[in-house]
Amino acid sequence: MGGFYSSEKMSGVFSYESSEIDWCEDNYKHSEHVVEYFNTMSSFIFFIISPIMLYLLHPYAKERNLAIHSVWIMMIFVGLFSAYFHMTLSFVGQMLDELSILWVLAVGYAVWFPRRLFPSFIKDRSTFSSLVVVIAVISTLSSFVKPTANAYALNFFGLHMLYVLGVEMRCCTDQKALRLAKLSVALWILAITCWISDRFGCSFWQKLNFCYLHGIWHILIVIATAYGSTLIAYLDANYEIPYSLPGLQYWPSDKWAVGIPHIVLKGTPKTQKRC
Repeated sequence: MGGFYSSEKMSGVFSYESSEIDWCEDNYKHSEHVVEYFNTMSSFIFFIISPIMLYLLHPYAKERNLAIHSVWIMMIFVGLFSAYFHMTLSFVGQMLDELSILWVLAVGYAVWFPRRLFPSFIKDRSTFSSLVVVIAVISTLSSFVKPTANAYALNFFGLHMLYVLGVEMRCCTDQKALRLAKLSVALWILAITCWISDRFGCSFWQKLNFCYLHGIWHILIVIATAYGSTLIAYLDANYEIPYSLPGLQYWPSDKWAVGIPHIVLKGTPKTQKRC
């Protein structure tokens, strides 16, 4: 009897709408198999931007550390789990969605946190990264016992990275970097506004018959992440590989008013073979 109950409970967390979260979009409006159609479809923006960022950041990652690619590889999983969550609104989908975001932040924290700001008892990035992984693993395991624990970990990594980035930008005089910082903040604020409005102002948007703000959040937060992570990578490159003379450009054309930012190395890379 106990085994049957356990298996039934286990299958329940995979079932449709087993999550306590239900976003503003009308359920099953466009498909009987997809709970939140637009929220699910908008998650595929991750599969478009992530490969582009992997390609654009490769010269920098090759010179700095290929582990940097893990940030955008993890972003692909964020998109996958986000699509699964909104398609099913299952408890497991919710956990996978939230935990994948946690691990993106943890990986970014591990590879980009400035060495000079390491705690005094940590001497190298390898030790620091191991500590971050241990904290992320503990948070992951804790979230299965108490799901709200994941929110605390997300806030810790996210807010502290924003604080460090703000401190770093105080000393920055590069106009392109300052412009990128302003655009990153503006996109992030706009994205967060959409998330909050969808979560807590649903009744208002339902009256306007516009319940798609969470899907718009998906699109904006991916673009904001592309802008913000490139800015962080640019600052990192100036500290860690200054000989490469890193610069900022926009894809597909640096002359366009908008585009996807990336790093160009104007100096001679040390990884390049010399005759």
